[in-house]
Amino acid sequence: MKHKLLLLYSWFVRTVLIWLPDVPFIMRFRGWLYGLGMKSCGKNFQVAHSASLQGVENFIVGRNAYLANQVIVLASTTIQIEDEVMIAPNSVLVTGNHTLHNGTFRYASAPASSICLRKGAWVAANCTVLAGAILPEGSVLSANSCLHSMKDEMKMQKYSLYGGNPARFIKSIL
Repeated sequence: MKHKLLLLYSWFVRTVLIWLPDVPFIMRFRGWLYGLGMKSCGKNFQVAHSASLQGVENFIVGRNAYLANQVIVLASTTIQIEDEVMIAPNSVLVTGNHTLHNGTFRYASAPASSICLRKGAWVAANCTVLAGAILPEGSVLSANSCLHSMKDEMKMQKYSLYGGNPARFIKSIL
């Protein structure tokens, strides 16, 4: 029941405030309103007018995080967005996945894994971040990339550029 009420609440926040301009004060106000339903939300969480957040009860957001226009976040399990993370326009974060059952994906179970965007990370425009993904501290996911769960997280390096579909390490940025 709580989940359904929070879905309605998220829809209400988006619908009522969508006509307001994307200026820092109003984006912080949107972030604060969304934060009321979250596990935790740091100061200065900014959300653009056309961002769509579902499953806010599964969000953990740090300080100074930013979600741009047309960002879609579907959280059936935990999404952790640490301090100073930026998510650029048209990006999608999804914690669930589909499985094949009796020849169809429609009615099969939907396993879910958490997503974690570490401190200072930047998800560039038009990216998809899938269940189980971790973007290391200070790293960039280049535009039009798809980040999924890495089999060997120990190989992921801080302050690096990742890109492609599927996303791979490109270079260190320090």
